[in-house]
Amino acid sequence: MPDRRAAHTPSLRDLADEDLMQLVQRAEAAAFEVVYDRHAGAAFSLAYRMCGARQLAEEVVQEAFLSIWRSGARYDRRRGSVRTWILGIAHHRAIDVLRRGVVQDRHRASDEGLEERFEANDRTDVEVARREEALEVRGALDGLPDEQRRAIELAYYGGFTQSEIAEMLGVPIGTVKGRMRLGMEKMRDRLAPTEVVP
Repeated sequence: MPDRRAAHTPSLRDLADEDLMQLVQRAEAAAFEVVYDRHAGAAFSLAYRMCGARQLAEEVVQEAFLSIWRSGARYDRRRGSVRTWILGIAHHRAIDVLRRGVVQDRHRASDEGLEERFEANDRTDVEVARREEALEVRGALDGLPDEQRRAIELAYYGGFTQSEIAEMLGVPIGTVKGRMRLGMEKMRDRLAPTEVVP
């Protein structure tokens, strides 16, 4: 008896993302593979921009897609495109990975009693400053309203143009520009150095 999935595989690539997600909800591995092929690159790009390391970005993508598969793909088309939904999951996984890294670094430092002394290969002053700066930016970003945060993340972490973001979110480009402008102003205010009055 011929494999029914094999007969469907060539036509899966012609299906819209939303239709593929219905198949993924029914645990159709071939449909999941197509979704992965379409969106893993964008998820990796986002993860890499957030984490700054290839290995961490790969871990984020793996965790994100495992989550999608295990959860039975709880995608709701009323809340945006499949790509936006996947990038949202990747974004949350990247934050988890970054937080785990900070916690592990703190534990390692306190376990060894060497808060200020790391080997040069493990941590340079530049890396420390970069990580602290990234955490400050991340904190400022997390403090924004969801719609502003999402637009900025897609642009700066995902590398998408404002037109692409408008299409992904299903809003006019003017709305995307406005959200980004307001969000950047709020972040600038939050990240501005405070003056110390003598």
